[in-house]
Amino acid sequence: MEYDLPVPCVFAVYRIIPMFWNLLLSFKKWNFLSANIWVGLKNYNMMIKDPVFWESFRNTVIYFAAGSPTAIIFAILMALLVNQNIRGRNTYRSIIFLPYPLTTVAIGIIWKWLYNEKVGLINYVLRSLGIIDKNIPFLDSFNWALPSVIITSIWQVVGFFMIIILTGLQSIPEQLYEAAELDGASPRKRFYYITLPLLKPSIFLCFIIGIINSFTMFDLVYVMTNGGPGHSTEILVSYIYKNAFTFSRIGYAAAITVFLFLFLLFITSIVNKFSGEEAGGVNYYE
Repeated sequence: MEYDLPVPCVFAVYRIIPMFWNLLLSFKKWNFLSANIWVGLKNYNMMIKDPVFWESFRNTVIYFAAGSPTAIIFAILMALLVNQNIRGRNTYRSIIFLPYPLTTVAIGIIWKWLYNEKVGLINYVLRSLGIIDKNIPFLDSFNWALPSVIITSIWQVVGFFMIIILTGLQSIPEQLYEAAELDGASPRKRFYYITLPLLKPSIFLCFIIGIINSFTMFDLVYVMTNGGPGHSTEILVSYIYKNAFTFSRIGYAAAITVFLFLFLLFITSIVNKFSGEEAGGVNYYE
């Protein structure tokens, strides 16, 4: 029993205590130098009236809603492809997975160069193919900046999602496909009634990881745009950072953190309700 004691102690020090300390700070005014001043719900009231907060919240939701489902769809398609008995499939798996182990800062620097309006490779290719006449300021445009960051995040995570989906595919018994084929089931029906239902746990895991990544992504946005232009790529985590360490509004940053935690908990519970309980079930067809 005494050997198990350090585990909850470490968990309390690094998880429970900071969580409650952050909750306490959300009701105070503090800037690192001055004394704590109890302000009650003033930080939350300021959050409700803050247009930048709502813009960062909207950007965060768009970041998740556009990024995670798209990455999962591409991951399923790639996993189905590299799961076939094709030549060099291990090489294809390695190439697709390669971006994920790279540090997010390195990925941000690479894609910032690719998106560069003057010397970026993407503008060069588009101009060479005659698709555009004038270079596109991807990261300096209010319309293009957020989609550009989302595309980068999809490129980074799709290989990891593919590995998760591929693991799920390889755990499906081959006898199910053989029995369905003997019964005259088409490839489309085999995918819909066998593959997709048995991939629910893997897809659910990808969704959870996608939720966490979307609502905690900081370094990619910080390196590529720092929330700009304006606040068009500002997300909740980057706005929390700026309030805490740029504007020294610790209490307000803590209040936004509490909101982010509760919203993340709400979204996760919804996904769990609609995906977790039926995960792994197989639909039968006639």
